[in-house]
Amino acid sequence: MTDLSDDELLAELGVSVEPPKIGGHTPREERIIAGFEDIQKFYEANGHLPRHGESLDIFERLYAVRLDQLRTIPDARKLLAKLDIHGLLAELTGHEHPKVATLDDEALLAELEVGEPDEDDISVLKHVSSRDERRAAEEVANRTICGDFERFKLLFQQAESDLHAGLRQTRPFGKDASITAGSFFILGGQHVYVAEIGDTIKAPNGESDARLRVIYSNGTESNLLRRSLQRALYKDEAGRRLTEPNAGPLFSESWEEDDIESGTIYVLRSMSNHPFVSEHRDLIHKIGVTGGKVETRIADAVHDATYLLAEVEVVASYKLAEINRTKLENIFHRIFADAQLDLTIEDRFGQPVRPREWFLVPLHVIDEAVQRIRDGSITDVIYDPKSARLVGK
Repeated sequence: MTDLSDDELLAELGVSVEPPKIGGHTPREERIIAGFEDIQKFYEANGHLPRHGESLDIFERLYAVRLDQLRTIPDARKLLAKLDIHGLLAELTGHEHPKVATLDDEALLAELEVGEPDEDDISVLKHVSSRDERRAAEEVANRTICGDFERFKLLFQQAESDLHAGLRQTRPFGKDASITAGSFFILGGQHVYVAEIGDTIKAPNGESDARLRVIYSNGTESNLLRRSLQRALYKDEAGRRLTEPNAGPLFSESWEEDDIESGTIYVLRSMSNHPFVSEHRDLIHKIGVTGGKVETRIADAVHDATYLLAEVEVVASYKLAEINRTKLENIFHRIFADAQLDLTIEDRFGQPVRPREWFLVPLHVIDEAVQRIRDGSITDVIYDPKSARLVGK
Protein backbone atom coordinates (compact mmCIF):
# COMPACT_ATOMS: atom_id res chain seq x y z
CA MET A 1 0.00 0.00 0.00
CA THR A 2 1.35 3.40 -0.97
CA ASP A 3 2.44 5.48 2.03
CA LEU A 4 0.53 8.68 1.25
CA SER A 5 -0.29 11.58 3.51
CA ASP A 6 -3.90 12.48 4.24
CA ASP A 7 -3.73 15.45 1.87
CA GLU A 8 -2.31 13.24 -0.93
CA LEU A 9 -5.01 10.62 -0.39
CA LEU A 10 -7.70 13.30 -0.61
CA ALA A 11 -6.10 14.62 -3.79
CA GLU A 12 -6.11 11.08 -5.28
CA LEU A 13 -9.83 10.90 -4.55
CA GLY A 14 -10.40 14.24 -6.23
CA VAL A 15 -11.28 16.02 -2.98
CA SER A 16 -9.98 19.58 -2.73
CA VAL A 17 -7.65 20.17 0.20
CA GLU A 18 -7.99 23.95 0.02
CA PRO A 19 -9.69 25.14 3.24
CA PRO A 20 -13.15 26.56 2.60
CA LYS A 21 -13.40 30.31 2.62
CA ILE A 22 -15.46 32.05 5.25
CA GLY A 23 -16.85 35.41 4.26
CA GLY A 24 -14.47 35.54 1.29
CA HIS A 25 -11.38 34.54 3.32
CA THR A 26 -9.81 31.22 4.24
CA PRO A 27 -9.56 30.36 7.97
CA ARG A 28 -5.85 31.23 7.82
CA GLU A 29 -6.63 34.64 6.32
CA GLU A 30 -9.29 35.20 8.99
CA ARG A 31 -6.68 34.46 11.68
CA ILE A 32 -4.22 36.88 10.08
CA ILE A 33 -6.84 39.65 9.95
CA ALA A 34 -7.98 39.01 13.53
CA GLY A 35 -4.38 39.02 14.76
CA PHE A 36 -3.66 42.28 12.94
CA GLU A 37 -6.80 43.88 14.38
CA ASP A 38 -5.51 43.09 17.89
CA ILE A 39 -2.28 44.96 17.01
CA GLN A 40 -4.27 47.90 15.68
CA LYS A 41 -6.35 48.06 18.89
CA PHE A 42 -3.16 48.03 20.94
CA TYR A 43 -1.70 50.85 18.84
CA GLU A 44 -4.87 52.95 19.14
CA ALA A 45 -5.11 52.37 22.89
CA ASN A 46 -1.44 53.04 23.70
CA GLY A 47 -0.27 55.41 20.97
CA HIS A 48 2.79 53.34 20.01
CA LEU A 49 3.70 50.08 18.29
CA PRO A 50 3.97 46.97 20.46
CA ARG A 51 7.55 46.56 21.69
CA HIS A 52 9.91 43.74 22.57
CA GLY A 53 11.38 43.43 26.05
CA GLU A 54 11.28 40.93 28.90
CA SER A 55 10.02 43.56 31.35
CA LEU A 56 6.97 44.36 29.20
CA ASP A 57 3.52 42.82 29.35
CA ILE A 58 3.33 39.40 27.67
CA PHE A 59 0.57 40.57 25.30
CA GLU A 60 2.57 43.54 24.07
CA ARG A 61 5.48 41.19 23.38
CA LEU A 62 3.19 38.77 21.53
CA TYR A 63 1.83 41.57 19.38
CA ALA A 64 5.39 42.77 18.65
CA VAL A 65 6.48 39.33 17.41
CA ARG A 66 3.25 38.92 15.45
CA LEU A 67 3.79 42.30 13.73
CA ASP A 68 7.38 41.34 12.83
CA GLN A 69 6.08 38.15 11.26
CA LEU A 70 3.34 39.87 9.28
CA ARG A 71 5.93 42.26 7.81
CA THR A 72 7.93 39.31 6.44
CA ILE A 73 5.04 37.45 4.77
CA PRO A 74 4.20 38.93 1.33
CA ASP A 75 0.68 37.49 1.05
CA ALA A 76 -0.15 38.71 4.56
CA ARG A 77 1.01 42.23 3.70
CA LYS A 78 -1.09 42.13 0.54
CA LEU A 79 -4.11 40.87 2.45
CA LEU A 80 -3.80 43.59 5.11
CA ALA A 81 -2.81 46.49 2.85
CA LYS A 82 -6.26 48.11 2.83
CA LEU A 83 -6.73 47.54 6.56
CA ASP A 84 -3.38 49.08 7.53
CA ILE A 85 -4.70 52.63 8.07
CA HIS A 86 -1.88 53.47 10.50
CA GLY A 87 0.98 52.17 8.36
CA LEU A 88 1.92 49.55 10.94
CA LEU A 89 3.33 47.15 8.36
CA ALA A 90 6.01 49.58 7.19
CA GLU A 91 9.46 47.97 7.33
CA LEU A 92 11.78 48.97 10.17
CA THR A 93 15.44 49.02 9.11
CA GLY A 94 17.92 46.97 11.07
CA HIS A 95 15.21 44.95 12.80
CA GLU A 96 14.58 41.41 11.58
CA HIS A 97 13.01 38.37 13.10
CA PRO A 98 13.00 34.81 11.73
CA LYS A 99 10.01 33.76 9.75
CA VAL A 100 7.54 31.46 11.46
CA ALA A 101 5.26 29.41 9.27
CA THR A 102 2.16 29.76 11.47
CA LEU A 103 0.74 32.74 13.26
CA ASP A 104 -0.99 31.00 16.14
CA ASP A 105 -0.35 32.28 19.67
CA GLU A 106 1.17 29.00 20.81
CA ALA A 107 3.95 29.45 18.25
CA LEU A 108 4.37 33.04 19.35
CA LEU A 109 4.74 31.94 22.97
CA ALA A 110 7.49 29.60 21.87
CA GLU A 111 9.09 32.46 19.93
CA LEU A 112 9.16 34.43 23.17
CA GLU A 113 10.59 31.42 25.02
CA VAL A 114 7.68 31.27 27.44
CA GLY A 115 7.91 27.86 29.06
CA GLU A 116 10.71 26.87 26.64
CA PRO A 117 12.23 23.52 27.71
CA ASP A 118 15.95 22.92 28.03
CA GLU A 119 17.19 21.56 24.69
CA ASP A 120 19.57 19.18 26.49
CA ASP A 121 16.94 17.77 28.83
CA ILE A 122 16.29 14.23 27.53
CA SER A 123 13.25 13.91 29.82
CA VAL A 124 11.39 16.52 27.76
CA LEU A 125 9.60 15.39 24.61
CA LYS A 126 10.68 17.67 21.77
CA HIS A 127 8.01 19.41 19.67
CA VAL A 128 5.25 18.44 22.13
CA SER A 129 3.63 21.35 23.95
CA SER A 130 3.39 20.96 27.70
CA ARG A 131 0.00 21.30 29.38
CA ASP A 132 1.11 24.63 30.90
CA GLU A 133 2.14 25.93 27.48
CA ARG A 134 -1.19 24.90 25.96
CA ARG A 135 -3.09 26.56 28.77
CA ALA A 136 -0.99 29.71 28.41
CA ALA A 137 -1.63 29.74 24.68
CA GLU A 138 -5.36 29.18 25.26
CA GLU A 139 -5.52 32.04 27.76
CA VAL A 140 -3.67 34.36 25.38
CA ALA A 141 -5.93 33.36 22.52
CA ASN A 142 -9.01 34.05 24.63
CA ARG A 143 -7.85 37.51 25.72
CA THR A 144 -8.74 40.48 23.60
CA ILE A 145 -8.49 44.24 23.97
CA CYS A 146 -11.33 45.50 26.17
CA GLY A 147 -13.14 48.00 23.97
CA ASP A 148 -14.98 49.69 26.86
CA PHE A 149 -12.11 49.62 29.35
CA GLU A 150 -12.84 53.22 30.38
CA ARG A 151 -15.93 51.85 32.14
CA PHE A 152 -13.73 49.70 34.37
CA LYS A 153 -10.64 51.88 34.72
CA LEU A 154 -12.08 53.86 37.64
CA LEU A 155 -13.08 50.62 39.38
CA PHE A 156 -9.48 49.38 39.24
CA GLN A 157 -8.22 52.75 40.51
CA GLN A 158 -10.73 52.72 43.38
CA ALA A 159 -9.79 49.16 44.36
CA GLU A 160 -6.11 50.14 44.40
CA SER A 161 -6.93 53.21 46.50
CA ASP A 162 -8.97 51.07 48.91
CA LEU A 163 -6.01 48.73 49.34
CA HIS A 164 -3.63 51.58 50.14
CA ALA A 165 -6.15 53.07 52.57
CA GLY A 166 -6.67 49.76 54.32
CA LEU A 167 -10.36 49.58 53.36
CA ARG A 168 -9.70 46.36 51.44
CA GLN A 169 -7.34 43.52 52.24
CA THR A 170 -5.84 40.75 50.11
CA ARG A 171 -6.44 37.18 51.20
CA PRO A 172 -5.09 33.92 49.74
CA PHE A 173 -7.49 32.28 47.35
CA GLY A 174 -8.71 28.94 48.61
CA LYS A 175 -10.44 29.35 51.94
CA ASP A 176 -13.19 31.09 50.02
CA ALA A 177 -13.24 29.88 46.40
CA SER A 178 -16.46 31.63 45.42
CA ILE A 179 -16.49 33.90 42.37
CA THR A 180 -19.27 36.45 42.02
CA ALA A 181 -19.92 39.39 39.72
CA GLY A 182 -18.07 42.46 40.99
CA SER A 183 -15.27 40.45 42.63
CA PHE A 184 -11.64 41.57 42.40
CA PHE A 185 -8.66 39.21 42.38
CA ILE A 186 -4.91 39.37 41.82
CA LEU A 187 -3.74 36.87 39.22
CA GLY A 188 -0.34 36.78 37.55
CA GLY A 189 0.54 40.12 39.15
CA GLN A 190 -2.50 41.85 37.60
CA HIS A 191 -5.76 42.99 39.12
CA VAL A 192 -8.69 41.03 37.72
CA TYR A 193 -12.35 42.11 37.80
CA VAL A 194 -15.30 39.78 37.21
CA ALA A 195 -17.68 42.01 35.26
CA GLU A 196 -20.37 39.50 34.28
CA ILE A 197 -21.39 35.91 34.95
CA GLY A 198 -23.40 34.10 32.28
CA ASP A 199 -26.05 31.44 32.64
CA THR A 200 -25.20 28.28 34.56
CA ILE A 201 -24.06 25.42 32.36
CA LYS A 202 -23.16 21.79 32.98
CA ALA A 203 -19.45 20.92 32.91
CA PRO A 204 -18.34 17.60 31.35
CA ASN A 205 -18.03 16.13 34.85
CA GLY A 206 -21.66 17.01 35.56
CA GLU A 207 -20.91 19.92 37.90
CA SER A 208 -22.21 23.43 37.30
CA ASP A 209 -20.10 26.12 35.64
CA ALA A 210 -20.60 29.48 33.93
CA ARG A 211 -18.91 31.67 31.36
CA LEU A 212 -17.43 34.88 32.81
CA ARG A 213 -16.53 38.24 31.38
CA VAL A 214 -13.19 38.91 33.08
CA ILE A 215 -11.49 42.31 32.79
CA TYR A 216 -7.74 42.67 33.42
CA SER A 217 -6.04 45.84 34.67
CA ASN A 218 -3.85 45.94 31.54
CA GLY A 219 -6.91 46.71 29.39
CA THR A 220 -7.63 43.21 28.09
CA GLU A 221 -10.54 40.87 28.74
CA SER A 222 -11.43 37.20 28.37
CA ASN A 223 -14.45 34.92 28.58
CA LEU A 224 -13.04 32.29 30.93
CA LEU A 225 -15.13 29.60 32.51
CA ARG A 226 -15.56 30.07 36.25
CA ARG A 227 -13.73 26.83 36.99
CA SER A 228 -10.85 27.91 34.75
CA LEU A 229 -10.44 31.11 36.75
CA GLN A 230 -10.63 29.14 40.01
CA ARG A 231 -7.92 26.74 38.80
CA ALA A 232 -5.70 29.64 37.75
CA LEU A 233 -6.08 31.31 41.15
CA TYR A 234 -5.39 28.04 42.98
CA LYS A 235 -2.28 27.43 40.88
CA ASP A 236 -0.87 30.97 41.30
CA GLU A 237 0.93 31.01 44.65
CA ALA A 238 0.54 34.79 44.70
CA GLY A 239 -3.14 34.62 43.67
CA ARG A 240 -5.27 36.70 45.99
CA ARG A 241 -8.85 37.77 46.58
CA LEU A 242 -9.54 41.43 47.37
CA THR A 243 -12.05 41.73 50.19
CA GLU A 244 -15.01 44.06 49.90
CA PRO A 245 -14.55 47.49 51.55
CA ASN A 246 -17.04 46.50 54.23
CA ALA A 247 -16.01 42.84 54.51
CA GLY A 248 -16.09 42.09 58.21
CA PRO A 249 -15.56 44.46 61.12
CA LEU A 250 -12.41 46.52 61.19
CA PHE A 251 -13.28 47.49 64.74
CA SER A 252 -15.05 44.94 66.84
CA GLU A 253 -16.30 44.52 70.36
CA SER A 254 -16.74 40.74 69.97
CA TRP A 255 -14.08 38.65 68.27
CA GLU A 256 -14.39 35.49 66.25
CA GLU A 257 -11.89 32.73 66.96
CA ASP A 258 -9.94 33.34 63.77
CA ASP A 259 -9.87 37.16 63.96
CA ILE A 260 -6.41 38.70 64.03
CA GLU A 261 -6.24 41.69 66.34
CA SER A 262 -3.83 44.19 64.85
CA GLY A 263 -4.00 46.90 67.45
CA THR A 264 -6.07 49.73 68.84
CA ILE A 265 -7.07 53.22 67.78
CA TYR A 266 -6.95 55.52 70.77
CA VAL A 267 -8.30 59.03 71.28
CA LEU A 268 -6.67 61.11 74.02
CA ARG A 269 -7.54 64.33 75.82
CA SER A 270 -4.72 66.39 77.33
CA MET A 271 -4.60 67.56 80.94
CA SER A 272 -2.04 70.24 80.04
CA ASN A 273 -2.34 73.65 81.72
CA HIS A 274 -1.26 75.43 78.57
CA PRO A 275 -3.71 78.36 78.15
CA PHE A 276 -4.92 77.37 74.67
CA VAL A 277 -5.27 73.70 75.60
CA SER A 278 -7.13 74.57 78.79
CA GLU A 279 -9.55 76.81 76.89
CA HIS A 280 -10.33 74.18 74.23
CA ARG A 281 -9.81 70.99 76.22
CA ASP A 282 -13.07 69.32 75.10
CA LEU A 283 -12.23 69.97 71.45
CA ILE A 284 -8.53 69.05 71.29
CA HIS A 285 -7.85 65.33 70.76
CA LYS A 286 -4.90 63.19 69.84
CA ILE A 287 -5.66 60.29 67.47
CA GLY A 288 -3.18 57.44 67.29
CA VAL A 289 -2.88 53.75 66.58
CA THR A 290 -0.80 51.26 68.56
CA GLY A 291 -0.09 47.56 68.31
CA GLY A 292 0.45 47.30 72.08
CA LYS A 293 -1.40 48.43 75.17
CA VAL A 294 -2.55 52.05 75.20
CA GLU A 295 -1.70 52.34 78.89
CA THR A 296 1.90 51.39 78.17
CA ARG A 297 2.06 53.85 75.29
CA ILE A 298 1.00 56.82 77.45
CA ALA A 299 2.72 55.83 80.71
CA ASP A 300 5.45 58.47 80.38
CA ALA A 301 3.26 61.20 78.85
CA VAL A 302 4.39 63.93 81.30
CA HIS A 303 7.97 63.62 80.01
CA ASP A 304 7.09 63.33 76.32
CA ALA A 305 6.48 66.41 74.18
CA THR A 306 4.36 64.21 71.87
CA TYR A 307 1.79 64.23 74.68
CA LEU A 308 2.22 67.97 75.44
CA LEU A 309 4.34 67.13 78.52
CA ALA A 310 1.21 66.41 80.53
CA GLU A 311 -1.03 63.62 81.71
CA VAL A 312 -3.59 62.42 79.19
CA GLU A 313 -6.99 60.83 79.44
CA VAL A 314 -8.17 58.02 77.17
CA VAL A 315 -11.62 59.11 75.99
CA ALA A 316 -12.22 56.46 73.29
CA SER A 317 -10.61 53.34 71.84
CA TYR A 318 -11.42 50.88 69.05
CA LYS A 319 -9.84 47.47 68.48
CA LEU A 320 -8.59 46.59 65.01
CA ALA A 321 -8.72 43.32 63.08
CA GLU A 322 -6.69 42.46 59.97
CA ILE A 323 -5.74 45.97 58.99
CA ASN A 324 -2.57 47.96 58.39
CA ARG A 325 -2.18 50.24 61.40
CA THR A 326 0.06 52.79 59.72
CA LYS A 327 -2.25 53.22 56.75
CA LEU A 328 -5.26 53.56 59.01
CA GLU A 329 -3.51 56.23 61.07
CA ASN A 330 -2.72 58.07 57.85
CA ILE A 331 -6.41 58.03 56.94
CA PHE A 332 -7.29 59.91 60.11
CA HIS A 333 -4.50 62.41 59.65
CA ARG A 334 -5.52 63.04 56.05
CA ILE A 335 -9.19 63.52 56.94
CA PHE A 336 -8.47 65.97 59.75
CA ALA A 337 -5.39 67.66 58.25
CA ASP A 338 -7.14 71.06 58.07
CA ALA A 339 -7.91 70.86 61.78
CA GLN A 340 -4.41 69.94 62.97
CA LEU A 341 -3.42 71.77 66.15
CA ASP A 342 -0.84 74.46 65.41
CA LEU A 343 0.97 74.63 68.74
CA THR A 344 4.67 74.80 69.59
CA ILE A 345 5.96 73.95 73.05
CA GLU A 346 9.41 73.49 74.58
CA ASP A 347 10.50 70.00 75.49
CA ARG A 348 12.26 69.28 78.78
CA PHE A 349 15.56 70.29 77.20
CA GLY A 350 14.21 73.66 76.13
CA GLN A 351 13.98 72.72 72.45
CA PRO A 352 10.87 73.84 70.49
CA VAL A 353 8.59 70.98 69.46
CA ARG A 354 5.43 71.03 67.36
CA PRO A 355 3.47 67.90 68.38
CA ARG A 356 1.63 66.01 65.68
CA GLU A 357 -1.53 63.91 65.88
CA TRP A 358 -3.45 66.55 67.85
CA PHE A 359 -6.57 67.91 66.19
CA LEU A 360 -9.32 70.42 66.93
CA VAL A 361 -12.12 67.90 66.32
CA PRO A 362 -15.12 67.00 68.52
CA LEU A 363 -15.13 63.46 69.87
CA HIS A 364 -18.45 62.58 68.19
CA VAL A 365 -16.95 63.47 64.77
CA ILE A 366 -14.00 61.15 65.40
CA ASP A 367 -16.46 58.40 66.29
CA GLU A 368 -18.40 59.07 63.08
CA ALA A 369 -15.16 58.84 61.09
CA VAL A 370 -14.46 55.43 62.64
CA GLN A 371 -17.93 54.21 61.67
CA ARG A 372 -17.46 55.51 58.12
CA ILE A 373 -14.12 53.73 57.81
CA ARG A 374 -15.91 50.60 58.96
CA ASP A 375 -18.64 50.80 56.30
CA GLY A 376 -16.39 52.17 53.55
CA SER A 377 -18.14 55.55 53.18
CA ILE A 378 -15.18 57.57 54.49
CA THR A 379 -14.05 58.25 50.92
CA ASP A 380 -17.29 60.17 50.32
CA VAL A 381 -16.70 62.88 52.95
CA ILE A 382 -14.23 65.51 54.12
CA TYR A 383 -13.96 67.37 57.41
CA ASP A 384 -15.18 70.98 57.46
CA PRO A 385 -13.44 72.84 60.33
CA LYS A 386 -15.90 75.76 60.16
CA SER A 387 -18.95 73.61 60.85
CA ALA A 388 -16.96 71.01 62.79
CA ARG A 389 -18.54 68.09 60.94
CA LEU A 390 -17.97 65.62 58.11
CA VAL A 391 -19.56 66.81 54.87
CA GLY A 392 -19.96 65.29 51.41
CA LYS A 393 -17.22 65.93 48.88
